[in-house]
Amino acid sequence: MWENVKYVRPKGFGQIVFIGINLFAPKTCCFGLWRIRRTFSKYSSSTHNTDHFVQKELRTEPPWKVLFFGTDEFAVESLKILYASRQESTNRIVESLEVVTLEKDLPVRRFASVNKLVVHDWPHVNSQGRFDVGVVVSFGCLLREGLIRQFPYGILNVHPSLLPRWRGPAPVFHTVLHGDAVTGVTIMQIRPKRFDVGPILSQEVCQVPEHCTAEQLGASLATMGASLLIDTLKNLPERIANRKEQSKEGATLAPKINTAMSWLVWEEQTCDHISCLFRAIDSRVPLRTLWMGHLIKLLDFVGKFSVPESEDKRAVPGSVLFQKESNTLLVRCKDGWVGFKTVMLRKRLSAADFYNGYLHTFFIKRPGLQHPHCLFQSKRTQTK
Repeated sequence: MWENVKYVRPKGFGQIVFIGINLFAPKTCCFGLWRIRRTFSKYSSSTHNTDHFVQKELRTEPPWKVLFFGTDEFAVESLKILYASRQESTNRIVESLEVVTLEKDLPVRRFASVNKLVVHDWPHVNSQGRFDVGVVVSFGCLLREGLIRQFPYGILNVHPSLLPRWRGPAPVFHTVLHGDAVTGVTIMQIRPKRFDVGPILSQEVCQVPEHCTAEQLGASLATMGASLLIDTLKNLPERIANRKEQSKEGATLAPKINTAMSWLVWEEQTCDHISCLFRAIDSRVPLRTLWMGHLIKLLDFVGKFSVPESEDKRAVPGSVLFQKESNTLLVRCKDGWVGFKTVMLRKRLSAADFYNGYLHTFFIKRPGLQHPHCLFQSKRTQTK
């Protein structure tokens, strides 16, 4: 029964301390665990390793000792407000603040460096007994359960959506892409192994501004999220006591933006769909199409356009027109025409330059072939 039990007599202790208790031993051997806890409790002020110590030292109100995890500009907004709170002489929410980030030149690392905050390179983090609560904002890495349990109040996450809608790394992009009229920010406690599934502590709702880009919406939500974070920390024990588990209904996923999303399908996408797609991803990935087998990037989207009925009747999805008055390249999609001021073909070209240098010349030299050869083609169409 005792083959897996080890015992030592530490210096300064008057009795044997059992460690490595055999999980399959009879219940009668549990006195060993009791003896450990009782013996260590006498020395908790110096060991900092027991449940007894954590419970005895647990704070019930601010200011808190905070460890911040983040990377990008969105995260910096929350880090700024935490740093400002630490500097306040009265009504402080934050007593101490340290930062965890990736080993790259990132906005969070730059802010921490300028303001002389202690920085830990992920994943080399040892927070045992040093912090009350962790805060994660736009970090992108799963935190192990052992690390989460080192914080008496767990680790909070500032998420730019109304969870459970848009769980994942790109909630703002998908909010714009899908034309959501309402969004918001959520403060939640994180759980190990999965992103964005923990209980909700606070939420704030806002309207999505008409025709806004993902960058514009993200900046607005970053400010809102930082403010809601501070408000949550002011009454943290109460918020945790009243936390709500996320509903299983209405959950949607927000995967990372990738190049495949940028290819336009003129036969299937409407003017509104292309507008949402441009405003959602153009800051990361420009919209793409094919012309005579060449990749063209479509830049400076200017929205829906009307064309003469005679032109519209003979057009098919992918048809291209140049509107001289507005210096705009028009392309036919599923339900109408959309305009672009600039394209990228080997180099950046205005709509007029592209028309004069490529389309106009082709029309003159090959009048009988102009229609099928001067279309913007969807990538999947050309593959077929």
